[in-house]
Amino acid sequence: MKKPVIKVEVSTETHSKTSNSRRQFLKMGGLAVAGSSLLLYGCSDDDDMDPITPPVDGVFDLGAGNLGILNYAYALEQLEADFYTRVIDGAYYKGLPDGDEKTLLEDVWYHEVIHREFFKTAITAVAPDDITPDLAFDYGNVNFDDRDSVLATALLLEDTGVSAYNGAGKLIDVTAPNGDVYLGLAGKIVSVEARHASAFADLINPGTTAFARDGILVDLGGTGLSYDKATPPSDVLAAAGGFITTEFTANQLPTE
Repeated sequence: MKKPVIKVEVSTETHSKTSNSRRQFLKMGGLAVAGSSLLLYGCSDDDDMDPITPPVDGVFDLGAGNLGILNYAYALEQLEADFYTRVIDGAYYKGLPDGDEKTLLEDVWYHEVIHREFFKTAITAVAPDDITPDLAFDYGNVNFDDRDSVLATALLLEDTGVSAYNGAGKLIDVTAPNGDVYLGLAGKIVSVEARHASAFADLINPGTTAFARDGILVDLGGTGLSYDKATPPSDVLAAAGGFITTEFTANQLPTE
């Protein structure tokens, strides 16, 4: 089985004031993730990845099986990476003094860009002709110059991301090639998304229990509110779709 050459590059053309050491560290981090036990035992013809049905009227469909789940995650990571890129370019971020809040925004931006490039590399390795296209976004009334607007939207996106990964995890077919690897990697990413959500909740309401507030938790089996939500892709796409202007469908995604 042929092994692909995996390389993840995080663009550093913008935000040149960021230290070279931080850039290099995060580049290497992205490479390490992509080169780990990843998917990438091969991209040969015997990798049983479901093909995508040709688009109807030119509209892309995410596809079926594990490929559909990967494309779904890639679409969400494109959204988050684009959002934080705009945050970093906005007056709110640029006006912050050096410190924890500015560093948090910068680090979250890096994380989401790495996640986006990771999925792009992973899907290209196994299904280069069936990858979600580059998406376009419109954030409506979000004001990237205003702290409250940015942080509220960031928390919404991170909370949604956590519930999205939780909801998609059970849909991954672990009996398919690399399915168990995909599930493990989803777990590694969702834990980072949860850290982001907690950090933003604390920025908005410092010194409180907002990081694990009732509104984001569910009760399983009468044990009390102590579990993160798991939201199915259809509901996540309906919520996040307001930001995504590129038309696509998810008609073949597994539902159970």
